[in-house]
Amino acid sequence: MLMKKIFIWLGFICFSSQALDVRISDERGNAIVGAAVWLTGSKWQATELQENKVYSMGQQDRAFVPHTLIVPSGTLVEFPNFDSILHHVYSFSKAKSFELKLYRDKPLAPVSFSQPGVVELGCNIHDWMLGYILVVNSGVYGVSDEQGIVQLTLDSSQLGNAQLNVWHERFENLDSPESKSITITQTTQVVDYQIQQTLLDKMEFLTDDTDEYE
Repeated sequence: MLMKKIFIWLGFICFSSQALDVRISDERGNAIVGAAVWLTGSKWQATELQENKVYSMGQQDRAFVPHTLIVPSGTLVEFPNFDSILHHVYSFSKAKSFELKLYRDKPLAPVSFSQPGVVELGCNIHDWMLGYILVVNSGVYGVSDEQGIVQLTLDSSQLGNAQLNVWHERFENLDSPESKSITITQTTQVVDYQIQQTLLDKMEFLTDDTDEYE
């Protein structure tokens, strides 16, 4: 009897989840990992809670974590260093140009990102370290998983027309995301999106093991 109740409860949870599933693929139908997806429109603005949150782009194992971070415009991002070595984070991007010179642990203050766009990050000590912050005019966003799927949580008040935006770090022009108008008719819906352009080859970098990393 107990197992039956558990089964029914789990089934209810699965059935009642409300999300727009966006499946990202390339021109051959292969799933695309790491695609940034967000919705824009009057029903998809960031909440006050999202706007007041301090987001985090860390450095761990000589890499940016997460590799791609999406934040609403006007928010703050901190850059904690979890490694035993110094990092020197910078960006020359149009959306945000800044520099955090050699530091351990955490800089004294987070960085404000007010202008929408793509912010490409690097480390002045470790050339292979690349990361991306996408600043968007939206509160509904996500990054595709190994199956190329992004789950965007929504409720019945957000049904209607929206602009679906898609970006990937292997776009030839990083400042030009793709977009498509969609109509959301139910709180559980699947949208397939095929990237229109050919993705650039993935860049491979040699790491340096002589920087006293532990």
